[in-house]
Amino acid sequence: MYLIGNITLYLGIVIAVYSIIANIIGIKKKSTKWIESARGGVLSIVFVSLIASFLLLYLLGTSQFQFEYVAAYTSLNLPLVYKLTAFWAGNAGSLLLWTVLLCIYTGILVFSKAKHNPLMPYVSSILLLNILFFFTVMVIGGSPFTMTEMVPADGKGLNPMLQHPGMILHPITLYLGYVGLAVPFAFAIGALILKRMDAEWIKLTRRWTITAWLFLTLGNIIGGWWAYLELGWGGYWAWDPVENASFLPWLTVSAFLHSVMIQERKGMLKTWNISLVIISYLLTIFGTFLVRSGVLTSVHAFGSGPLGTYFLIFLAFMMLLSIYVVITRYQLIKKESIPIESYFSKESSFLLNNLILVAGAFAVLWGTMYPLISEAVTGTKVNVGPPYFDAIMAPILLLLILLMAVCPLIAWQKATVEKLLKNMLWPMIIGVITAVLLVVSGIKGVFPIIGLASTAFMFTSHIQEFIQGTRARMKATKENMFKAVITLTKKNQRRYGGYIVHIGIAIIAVGVITSNAYPQEVLKTVETGESFTIGNYELTFVGLREYTKNGNGIVVADIDTTYKGKNIGVVNPEKVFYETWPEPSTEVAIKTHLTDDLYVVLSSWENRDKVTLQVKVNPFVSWIWAGGIIMVIGTAVALIGGKPSSSRVGHALRSGKVNENG
Repeated sequence: MYLIGNITLYLGIVIAVYSIIANIIGIKKKSTKWIESARGGVLSIVFVSLIASFLLLYLLGTSQFQFEYVAAYTSLNLPLVYKLTAFWAGNAGSLLLWTVLLCIYTGILVFSKAKHNPLMPYVSSILLLNILFFFTVMVIGGSPFTMTEMVPADGKGLNPMLQHPGMILHPITLYLGYVGLAVPFAFAIGALILKRMDAEWIKLTRRWTITAWLFLTLGNIIGGWWAYLELGWGGYWAWDPVENASFLPWLTVSAFLHSVMIQERKGMLKTWNISLVIISYLLTIFGTFLVRSGVLTSVHAFGSGPLGTYFLIFLAFMMLLSIYVVITRYQLIKKESIPIESYFSKESSFLLNNLILVAGAFAVLWGTMYPLISEAVTGTKVNVGPPYFDAIMAPILLLLILLMAVCPLIAWQKATVEKLLKNMLWPMIIGVITAVLLVVSGIKGVFPIIGLASTAFMFTSHIQEFIQGTRARMKATKENMFKAVITLTKKNQRRYGGYIVHIGIAIIAVGVITSNAYPQEVLKTVETGESFTIGNYELTFVGLREYTKNGNGIVVADIDTTYKGKNIGVVNPEKVFYETWPEPSTEVAIKTHLTDDLYVVLSSWENRDKVTLQVKVNPFVSWIWAGGIIMVIGTAVALIGGKPSSSRVGHALRSGKVNENG
């Protein structure tokens, strides 16, 4: 097993080097034979990476403790599903996961319909360069097939925080997003090298980019959900450096997905698009560097070691390569770029969208890196916590919500104030009504009220687009409302899929604003039979008990709960004591309602009859997860694509019976 595993890693290096050379020779000699050979090399490297991956899964699943990685992250009593997910619990396994996903992506790409495109040898070579780096790093500093000097009777086990369904979903989705961004990057660099500044590379990578963005979105949402359920602090986002590392490329790819539509439709923002796709890719490497370098403290980090240095060198190399290619082709990019005709148009709103998203990314990057910068300059590491990020990102995200509200309502090329105000009338009225209702109902806080009113404005503007489009279609085709809205969406799936995503963001915004502005919390020590209230909830401590499951000792509190006077059952916060882990794990008890969550943590106990409970009421947190699901649905709709509007509906739109601003 040791021999097979390590042979696959060395074979990966050899095949990657050969395939890159074959591509270069094929490009220089314009030889189809060499390019086909390189394509065969890609197929071989996919096969090799799959062998390595299945081998590691077998070693983990069968508890082969003679391997260091298996002994470090599994134990005999660990459930099989978590033995297998230990694949990506440590450095070596996560590197292999990244590698196999990158190999699969490259294999799919070089055997796709576009395999004979002149760009493909360049794209393949750039992706193979990434694959070569990851195989090399595993060989020199992080092989999952290293043997132990002495075979232990049992392994150390998996960190209790990782024994959660989030461990199955979060890393996979995030890595699929990270790896997916290498594809548009490779196409962008390939197009620059070939001096092809048209929109072809964008069209070829549209689905790849949307898919990567979808997985990044899923990864961040699932990560927040996992943290909320597992860490016991009552929140879902702590502005941790590694959390920020996954948020940064999401911001820049979001900007790219918006401005890329302008290039496809108008031939504008080419410099923006090239820059954004390069920055997004580099940020994925930067995030991986943060996780593996140990330079910043994070609950998500794999620890310190030489891997961080390797990633820093690779990041510098790819950055210099990108800068060189862009500089040598800059005049071509500038020459073929078309300026924006009017600063009051949808094109300008997309440019402003880019500026806001990039400003947000810079603010997060600065806050993340400031401790390192301050230590390098002054010798003192200054920690930057949530107050900084909350203070600087709140106005940026508010501006983004307002822009999302206005953008669907503003016309292409050149808009008029009169028509924009007419389109904004009902959304603005709903926003104002929302603010008034919040004030009348006794809600405090100027900024949360502004945020919620702006979110209502944004939500309504998108619903209005669906209503107006549906009415136009019903009038033009005599379809019923249900069929009209379905067909409308199918005929322009990119547009209306994007609107669905924005609606999901509005719902998430409600959850984020309210849960941050209006949480309730109490730390209470109670005896058996004693009750206390928090918000609309009354909790009565019934008793403490303990039992054993899978070899782990579990202490659980039984707490009878009522909501607005109605009994809603017993909640059971727990502490789990693992044989292979020194500290107990906190298992939170949560009762979810439409408008809030009851969040109960068993903090400590003196005896069976006296416990200390940490209880929170978190408003609208479930809306964050619901909004995430809606975003995924909207992305799936946009990903499928669609045909242009039919002539009758198109005529209705052009005639002004419904606005065509989306």
